[in-house]
Amino acid sequence: MALTQIAQVVMMTTDLAFIGHIGAEAIAAAALASRIYILGFMFGSGLLAPIAPLAAQAFGANNLAVVRRALRMGLWTAMMLSFPTMALALSGERILVALGQATETAQIAQLYLLGLAWGAGPALGFLALRCFMCAVNRPQPILWITLAAIPVNALLAYLLIYGKMGLPRLELFGAGLATTLVNSATFLAGLWFATTRRPFRDYHVLVHLSCFDWSMIRQLIMLGAPISITALTGAGVFSAAALMAGQISTSALAAHQIALQVTIVLSMIPFGISMAAAVRVAHAVGRNDHSGIRRAGLAAILLGMIVAATLTVAVIILRLEIARLFLDESAAHADATIPLAAKLLLVGSSFFVTDAVQFIAAGSLRGLKDTWVPLLLVCIAYWLIGFSASYVIGLSMGLGVVGVWIGLSIGTSVYAVLLVLRFQMLASRIAFPTLYSMR
Repeated sequence: MALTQIAQVVMMTTDLAFIGHIGAEAIAAAALASRIYILGFMFGSGLLAPIAPLAAQAFGANNLAVVRRALRMGLWTAMMLSFPTMALALSGERILVALGQATETAQIAQLYLLGLAWGAGPALGFLALRCFMCAVNRPQPILWITLAAIPVNALLAYLLIYGKMGLPRLELFGAGLATTLVNSATFLAGLWFATTRRPFRDYHVLVHLSCFDWSMIRQLIMLGAPISITALTGAGVFSAAALMAGQISTSALAAHQIALQVTIVLSMIPFGISMAAAVRVAHAVGRNDHSGIRRAGLAAILLGMIVAATLTVAVIILRLEIARLFLDESAAHADATIPLAAKLLLVGSSFFVTDAVQFIAAGSLRGLKDTWVPLLLVCIAYWLIGFSASYVIGLSMGLGVVGVWIGLSIGTSVYAVLLVLRFQMLASRIAFPTLYSMR
């Protein structure tokens, strides 16, 4: 699961590296476009996230019918959610201008979103398939598909962004279009595995596809809605940080996007571990293994901390070289952007570990179907504490984008501590009848 996350971010990072050679303004526009697209996609992915714990609990209890129902309704949900996600992306320019961003930057960002928008449905469908395969302990095909997509995405992005081999030079629109084409191909490949290859075909996941299971849809909504809102709340803070950076300068926004992309890369291993934690905790629930719930969650958190700490040391040492990977030194604003991005990576290193902890603790809580309390906690930690600190330190105290990142670090640390305490409490006290009554 973690390797799959890394492979997906490699594709995103490849796109950003190609865009960076266009110029700092292109990176800044891509940063804003990514924030718009991610808001819609995160809402959809949150509603699909319960597929994994629901199917995993059923798998642990050897109830294969529920496993099949969870994926079938997940695919329907993915299709329905793709429309608002596309609508949000296609309205990106108006949204950015309304939020005070420069008209020229917003126009460039809209080009990227025009290419990205059409791949929302396949991307959400692929996520539903991934949750299903992880729940039944067979995540390998998703990894193979994603690894195969990396060189395809890189080639398409290179050809479409720069207009090679007789193709028109599409720049940011080409980057988005390449992502859409790859998302469509990966979804079709995943669907082929789920319907034709063992052990997946034994679940007959597309049987009665036209029949709506309202009970399962209701469970996806009840468990997924707070996950979606939590994800949007967390992403909203980073989107607000991007808007604050955009008000400071183009270099500040470009440096913010570079540092944020590195943060996303580093978070992919913990995010993969969090999915595994959700599945393992749910398996333990399904087989009534109380001690297994605690072991699965705490072992995953410890593993994530070790991995994140190791990667943090590497980032601190290589921060300047990492910043240069994303921006050509001859590009406009490069002299200001590269050292500023390196400084942000140094500041961000303070929350890489706590970011890993919050991802994994949240995944463990999903395995227990606890999604509403994390929503309350993220509002307190990220907005009440983190955003306020970012505004005061970054804008009011004049530390600029560095101060914004200090505030983000504070909010992430508070959130991680609160989630771990919540999991500890539930793992120690929760009773299995309560869990089953929540189905």
